[in-house]
Amino acid sequence: MRATVLHAPYDVRVEELPKPTITQPSDAIIRLAAACVCGSDLWPYRGTDTVTRPVPMGHEFAGWVDEVGADVTSVKPGDFVVGSFFASDNTCEICRTGYQSSCVHREGVGGTQAEFVRIPLADGTLVATPRQPTDAEIPALLAASDVLGTGWFGAKAAEVGPGKTVAVVGDGAVGLLAVLAAKHMGAERIIAMSRHESRQRLAREFGATDIVVERGDEGVARIKELTGGLGAHSVIEAVGSQESMMQAIRATRPGGHVGYVGVSHGVQIDGLGLFFSHVHLHGGPAPVRQYLPELIDLILGGEIDPGKVFDLELSLDDAAEGYRAMDERRAIKALLRP
Repeated sequence: MRATVLHAPYDVRVEELPKPTITQPSDAIIRLAAACVCGSDLWPYRGTDTVTRPVPMGHEFAGWVDEVGADVTSVKPGDFVVGSFFASDNTCEICRTGYQSSCVHREGVGGTQAEFVRIPLADGTLVATPRQPTDAEIPALLAASDVLGTGWFGAKAAEVGPGKTVAVVGDGAVGLLAVLAAKHMGAERIIAMSRHESRQRLAREFGATDIVVERGDEGVARIKELTGGLGAHSVIEAVGSQESMMQAIRATRPGGHVGYVGVSHGVQIDGLGLFFSHVHLHGGPAPVRQYLPELIDLILGGEIDPGKVFDLELSLDDAAEGYRAMDERRAIKALLRP
């Protein structure tokens, strides 16, 4: 099968690899309908995360069940399924509290920028759609597997709700879909922090009421100006840098909440400053599996269309261009069709 492999920084190739096989009775093999490049894939692509050997890339997926192991009962060949970037049993005590991405038996899912992928713990990880989706619905379902689920968790972690003012730090796919999530959850005011016109337009379409182009201290000052000097009730951090985290914390009012879902790189927090801020922090790898049934229903019911974050669609064979376009900020998110 064809698969995307990162060999070194800026060296992405599509190669022939063996088709995955069932190795455990709880496995399933998925034939991908679509895959995509994630903003977090850019960390190793740029060399920020060290790459010491060729690595099959991708962790977002949606497609059809091709084969199942002997113990799999919740899905069958031919089902269209969506899953998460962490496989989980969905039965352990941690899973039952809604944190499947910290399942005691969790396994990372990788290599999804391919024609086929093996998914462990299939019964706990995969959610079958109630009907076969149309081709037009596939991008939205693919978004649910990570960027929508992550934006949704960011909003939940930030305690977004009716009557609240929400600020979103980061205008990538996760940040934009956090705007969509905040709108769906009833936020009264949604402030998107973005310097890019195309992303500002999509943020507005998803429900942003205000756009802030400033960053750092100036960005915090602008949020305070828009909120009577207090700061937002809820701030979603969707970048993972030191600047973005500090911007999120300092733009939050006392008693407010930060939901941080950007993969942290080099972030250090001053404990005394946090102590006196009275700001709640909650985040981490999103428990996407918790939200998948609800998100699938919203998508197939036509209530939300997160697939709009895919502004570049390519053949899997052209995956390297998808990486380049996202790295150069020519695309918000690249969808790859096998």
